Amino acid sequence: MIDREKVLAVLQKRFPGSSLEDRAAAANAIVGLGDEWEDVTARQPEMRHCAAIHCSESCFIADQRLQGYELRILMKPPAAD
Repeated sequence: MIDREKVLAVLQKRFPGSSLEDRAAAANAIVGLGDEWEDVTARQPEMRHCAAIHCSESCFIADQRLQGYELRILMKPPAAD
């Protein structure tokens, strides 16, 4: 479970000019991710290779990966009709 207070602290540090209301809304959305989204990062173990080799120079993900950023892949199931 994601600790909402920790999320708020990170958002305050990362976005010091943001309003309390904006940070609270963002924290609520982040904390709620667990209910809707599944982390499937482990299903793509060679993400560094995949994002660095198969994408063109204009690919945002490949560029971020080559700069050393860690990426996570989240998947949301389709809405039930």
